[in-house]
Amino acid sequence: MTRTVSVPLGARSYDVRIGAGLIERAADHIAPLLARPRAAIVTDEHVAALHLPRLAAALNRAGIAASALALPAGEASKSWDQLGRTVEWLLAERIERADIVIALGGGVIGDLAGFAAAILRRGVRFVQIPTTLLAQVDSSVGGKTGINSPQGKNLIGAFHQPALVLADTDVLASLPERDFLAGYGEVVKYGLLGDAGFFEWLELNGPRLRTDRAALQHAVAHCVAMKAGIVARDETEQGERALLNLGHTFGHALESATGYSGRLLHGEGVAIGCALAFDLSARLGLCSQEDPGRVTAHLAAMGMPRALADVPGDLPEDAALIALMRQDKKVVAGRLRLILARGIGQAFVADDVPPAAIAATLAAARRPF
Repeated sequence: MTRTVSVPLGARSYDVRIGAGLIERAADHIAPLLARPRAAIVTDEHVAALHLPRLAAALNRAGIAASALALPAGEASKSWDQLGRTVEWLLAERIERADIVIALGGGVIGDLAGFAAAILRRGVRFVQIPTTLLAQVDSSVGGKTGINSPQGKNLIGAFHQPALVLADTDVLASLPERDFLAGYGEVVKYGLLGDAGFFEWLELNGPRLRTDRAALQHAVAHCVAMKAGIVARDETEQGERALLNLGHTFGHALESATGYSGRLLHGEGVAIGCALAFDLSARLGLCSQEDPGRVTAHLAAMGMPRALADVPGDLPEDAALIALMRQDKKVVAGRLRLILARGIGQAFVADDVPPAAIAATLAAARRPF
């Protein structure tokens, strides 16, 4: 059974459809959006080998002509070079404003293809078909698109809402265990930021998401519904939407410090960042001393990293990491703003966090558990 979550944004409203076998039925969902039977697919080389033939065949059976561009897999593709390559390819394919660009892949492809669609001919519609757990529960929903800079992650981009999101939960079976768990970093984030009951559910059910299709669909739909509500209330991150960045200021700094490489996946950085945010919150007396332990215990039970000591290789000194954190998008008038918590499910935006407390949190996280 397919579950549908609507993102209510007036004229830019769209559905997120979640269920098994959606790639094989993609034409049924995409055809009503088309002005002509034509679409352009942007994917990466790894996803193309696994899922592109099925999507292309589904579109072709419905008489929809589909061309495809496969970019190198990995975070490094969120760059000016690959953005330019994508836009020039879409122009060469004569994609028009009334056409559809399909982003088939994880968060990297969704962000990159969405940004390309946003700037092509001043805005072309696009459909997200996320193929990772991380993308299904988070990055495919909400219209954030963009690329990275040497100065930091996601600093170049635009808000450009998709016309539709098709989250085929069957494709998650093809994910390596590490990638699935990296996506779980975003799943657990939702319980920590605003739904203590969902976090309790994850403590009981998280370890079986990989094998229980009904539990997995429930988790994805719950996260999407939470994000849809937040996006509807704060589309361009003027307030509440910033809470979705719980763990991200720390995580993005760690990703930058590791060169956006395989040393640290995005969701792993988010998991570590969430643990650091709760540790910092406890140090500042904002939440109980038990909350950080509960967070790290659950991450450990899931087999996930939860401290700087879990990142392979050397990391910069604390001062250098804090400097990277200051490149965060939430910085206002030079002030570092962090998402902290008064308890599990009670996140808030904190201004002027004492640098000494941040440094103490980082120093403690360098020690193995």
